[in-house]
Amino acid sequence: MENIGLGLTNLGAGIAIGFAAIGGGVGVGLLVQGALQAMGRNPEAAPEIRTNMILGIAFAEAVAIYGLVVALILLFLETGVV
Repeated sequence: MENIGLGLTNLGAGIAIGFAAIGGGVGVGLLVQGALQAMGRNPEAAPEIRTNMILGIAFAEAVAIYGLVVALILLFLETGVV
């Protein structure tokens, strides 16, 4: 019976990091798309747009890192490492 719990924990960790990675990837893609369109329409504002885009990308990737942390916590707490 303990193997079933460990398998479900591994599945939950995989789903957590999978959704986080998908969300981060989609978020970064939408940010870059919007920034490139804005730079194409107004090239003079490109430095300010680029700065805001990089800041937004950092926040979007932070969500993926949170998903990784949750997945690692699930794995380590179930296996008894921590």
